[in-house]
Amino acid sequence: QVQLVESGGGLVQAGGSLRLSCAASGTFDGIQGMNWYRQAPGNARELVASITSAGSTTYISAVKGRFTISRDNAKNTMYLQMNSLKPEDTALYYCNADVRLRGLRNYWGQGTQVTVSS
Repeated sequence: QVQLVESGGGLVQAGGSLRLSCAASGTFDGIQGMNWYRQAPGNARELVASITSAGSTTYISAVKGRFTISRDNAKNTMYLQMNSLKPEDTALYYCNADVRLRGLRNYWGQGTQVTVSS
């Protein structure tokens, strides 16, 4: 069984920073693409940033230049450094990953809340 566990969320003032982590545990052969999604109340879940196993990254325009996605393959952990946070960044942030074990399967974490006050 594979688990993705997010941590690092919290309450921060506008302009502040937070660092989210997503740790994968369980039995698997490796992790390919990893992603951060977020969902604000009343909104659809949206893809925020992605990183390949080789380290290539993509971001939505709303966070480009403020957020940085990274991963430590040796620790099976992904990060999201969030700077210059805005109230509109308030959401539940989810970790998502394609995990290899006799094929490829997609997993989700439970989410970590990020609240940015104005």
